[in-house]
Amino acid sequence: MPSFSRRVWPALGLLLFPSTVAADEASLLDGWSDVWFFRFLVNMLGYATIVVPGYFLIRYFKRSSYIERGSGLCYPLVKTCVHGSEDKTGLLEDGSVTSRNEVESGSSVKHALKLIFCAAGLQVSYLTWGVLQERVMTRSYGAATPEGEGEGERFKDSQFLVFMNRILALTVSGICCMVFKYPRHGAPMYKYSFASLSNILSSWCQYEALKYISFPTQVLAKASKVIPVMLMGKLVSRKSYEYWEYFTAVLISIGVSMFLLSSTTSKHPSTVTTFSGIIILAGYIVFDSFTSNWQDNLFKYKMSSVQMMFGVNLFSCLFTVGSLLEQGAFFDSLAFMTRHSEFAFHAVLLSVCSACGQLFIFYTISQFGAAVFTIIMTLRQAIAILLSCFLYGHPITIVGGFGIAVVFLALFLRVYARSRKKPSRQAAVMHIQKV
Repeated sequence: MPSFSRRVWPALGLLLFPSTVAADEASLLDGWSDVWFFRFLVNMLGYATIVVPGYFLIRYFKRSSYIERGSGLCYPLVKTCVHGSEDKTGLLEDGSVTSRNEVESGSSVKHALKLIFCAAGLQVSYLTWGVLQERVMTRSYGAATPEGEGEGERFKDSQFLVFMNRILALTVSGICCMVFKYPRHGAPMYKYSFASLSNILSSWCQYEALKYISFPTQVLAKASKVIPVMLMGKLVSRKSYEYWEYFTAVLISIGVSMFLLSSTTSKHPSTVTTFSGIIILAGYIVFDSFTSNWQDNLFKYKMSSVQMMFGVNLFSCLFTVGSLLEQGAFFDSLAFMTRHSEFAFHAVLLSVCSACGQLFIFYTISQFGAAVFTIIMTLRQAIAILLSCFLYGHPITIVGGFGIAVVFLALFLRVYARSRKKPSRQAAVMHIQKV
């Protein structure tokens, strides 16, 4: 019977996802557990074992008179998680206005050095993160060649990498909250779980997609997520947009289409854009768009960005570690780390870059504003594509290169148009999970 199952599940996966028939992807389908859609469903079932009981508990405490009684051993925890203070007094400024005034009044040399520090920190953190992400997801460990070919073992559990990123980010944000002593915010803790769940899924899709598409394709797709963010903003937050936002969104769509249609395939599966990869990438964009818009709504409560980071990562760790333990994948991943010390180093460094990058995000925006930060990160995306092509040999045609140029031209046009608008407090709000 087990041998029958091993034959049936891969066959069913191939029927559901015809792109996996390609020879380049055959090695990814050693069993049904290697089909991304089934891994996604199993992860969702793991999250459901936490979300469903939590939902009924929240309903119970909201309908009962437990909070009104104001007593009990668990009363402070229940009040924080279910009710909060319900004090919607707006975003804590994180010192952004004061810091920027200090920067403007300081010397130009000091200002320039601080800008170089911020730009270098963001570039090093996220460029290193991008290179490591592609190395971990597309190359084997213990292989005979540096390219990861021949005998070797490939790490396949994207959820464990998400957990590693989140546990370190939770630790860093928790330390920051204790050191800087932010005021207690009013949002009920359970409301972070929505952004947390969508953020976990978007991060999982981001890692998983690299098994089916090239890193440059992923970077361009992430650059084009302004389109679904605008659509989700209309649906979730009822936002309205100006003509230049629609114009640049169309330019981005044209540039990405040019790149995708001109892409060529090569022998390594990481350079092949497949149907499965496009579906996973679409999932990333949808989940990430929901995360950013839900965080916008959460900022209506009085909180800082670091507190948002802590709340989202707290639930992210709870969901991912629960799912990993239920699947038995947590200890399997730890065993992989013990077998391959190089992977352990990469996984830890990946998490360090992610957490440090987020701190640089907060500091850069507080010192120089959202426009300067966006320019730095847009340049980072362009450099990341060039670095990936150089290190991992991704071919780019002339038409594809022109498409990339169109995308980044549109992104810089968006930055320029925003900089001409009257600055608002909302411009200072950054979305927490960038990676």
